[in-house]
Amino acid sequence: MISVPSYLKPPENVQRYYGTLKYNDRGFWVIEGEPCVVEMAKRLFPGCMSKVRGIAMFSASKRTNGDLNWLMVRYPLRVEDKPRWEQALRETLTHVIKREEILRRPQKIIPGADFIGELKPFQQEGLAHLMHNRRTLLADEMGLGKTVQALAFLSETQTYPALLVVPPHLVRNWVKEIRRFIKVPLMPGQTPRLFDEPGNGLNFVGDDAIHVIKGLKPYELPAAAIYIIHYLLLRGWKRELPEVGFKAVIFDEIQELRHRMTEKYSSASLLGERCENVIGLSGTPIYNKGGEIWNVLNIIEFHCLGDYESFSREWCHGYGSDTVVDPELLGDYLRREGLLLRRTKEQVLKELPPKRRVVQAIDFDTGLYSELIQGAIEKAMGYDDIKEFTERGRVKREIENETRQATGIAKAKHVAAFVRMLLDAGEKVLLFAYHHAVHEIYMDELRNYGPVKITGRETGKQKDDAVEAFMAGRTPVCIISLRAAAGLNLQVANCVVFGELDWSPAIHSQAEDRAHRMGQHDSVLCYYLVSEGGMDEAIQETLGLKVSQFIGLMGDRPETQEDRMIAQTAAGEHMNRVIEKLKEAGRQKKAGKKSA
Repeated sequence: MISVPSYLKPPENVQRYYGTLKYNDRGFWVIEGEPCVVEMAKRLFPGCMSKVRGIAMFSASKRTNGDLNWLMVRYPLRVEDKPRWEQALRETLTHVIKREEILRRPQKIIPGADFIGELKPFQQEGLAHLMHNRRTLLADEMGLGKTVQALAFLSETQTYPALLVVPPHLVRNWVKEIRRFIKVPLMPGQTPRLFDEPGNGLNFVGDDAIHVIKGLKPYELPAAAIYIIHYLLLRGWKRELPEVGFKAVIFDEIQELRHRMTEKYSSASLLGERCENVIGLSGTPIYNKGGEIWNVLNIIEFHCLGDYESFSREWCHGYGSDTVVDPELLGDYLRREGLLLRRTKEQVLKELPPKRRVVQAIDFDTGLYSELIQGAIEKAMGYDDIKEFTERGRVKREIENETRQATGIAKAKHVAAFVRMLLDAGEKVLLFAYHHAVHEIYMDELRNYGPVKITGRETGKQKDDAVEAFMAGRTPVCIISLRAAAGLNLQVANCVVFGELDWSPAIHSQAEDRAHRMGQHDSVLCYYLVSEGGMDEAIQETLGLKVSQFIGLMGDRPETQEDRMIAQTAAGEHMNRVIEKLKEAGRQKKAGKKSA
């Protein structure tokens, strides 16, 4: 039995009241009192909404309820609406005790009849977490079913109307998943419509129960249970969406909001403030620096980590720093507070073969690189003469991009040759690169294999056709942009090849998980093809520095020396098998010519 925490016990033996606590019709607790208690409250609660002398005001939530009671143990306040406060405190106490029980012994919830499908045991635990922590980040590794857990939450809580905020290329996927997994309730005046999608069974949903918001210019929204909008449209709907009265907001791939000071971020923040249920989904909520987690969680629950200045001072290396001093400690705190749930494949999918990463050196066309880099060299030569700050930044980005592209092009044919060797041995390959010029070289070099591509320039139908062709086995190779990998399910692949590198380790992890997902029953080898020239060496060094931030905060285990040795051994054995297959194919071809 978990005892009542001392900070949630009511003040005893009160000798003096330092002011009053009351609830206003905007959903805020308001302290009016002596300067000592108001000043203390403002220092303790960076989310204070009032700059007025003698008044401190905070958004009511279970987190602030507990903190306010703790404050009143030291500075007792006369509560004007005592029944409301006592009810709030009881709910907070129940929440805290339940949270501790879940942390000690994870619970499972099996969704009811409105959910079509079946959750794995760990997904049932995820649903229990979401049901209890209504403002939280579900940060399961890629491929563990964050989408289906979020839909199970909507189905179980019936928190409609709900808003889904998703990347542009995932809108179609969310519509399909909604129709596949949940019975969306009919809204007033709507009639049933039957959807029959291949492999998904039959699902009754309301006519127009799912509405996809289109365009930047607001219009009168039709009645619907679920609305979907992509991130690029948020700024146009900044004022209108918070007034709709959504009961739940789900931010898919919430790392899209890892940068504040944008209209997109501001719009998302207003949505989060006006809704009781706010869930973020992302297997990679930070890309580079651990401090990005503040931006993400501040959308989910305003100032749950204090204001940014306080966060950077206490958790990072000082004011304005975005490098977390102790990522493991921060990750542990977020899990204890119910703000984060993170499961890895190693924890929940023992039957899934582990990923093995192999760094493979390949040739590099030095002459071609030297030709391609001339423009960047000229820019670099004149860089120091540029005085204007903005222009210097622009030129610096051009130099980096041209150098990276030159690196990718200079090794592109060698990358294609390596992939051809895999394809000739019967492997199914996902080939990742960054630049469109590099994609086109791959397409040309591998044209005999009928490659398909997903680079972000295709229409929704073209993308769907490419996925279907690869999954159906009509082509053994799919060429994908590193920055267009989110949301793709391509688990028939057994080899992932990176022809170009990205600066962020999270991008590579997301790309790997297009193949390493639930349903994958083969071992997945991830080849990082690097050259000694160009930008590869610098990017590798940077990835090594940034990986520690991502791994530490998310609770992932860094790759050990033993892991690397096992991976290298496996890769060597794998390539030996490939070579033997190729030798055998050559011998058969030679024997065929002799018999002819």
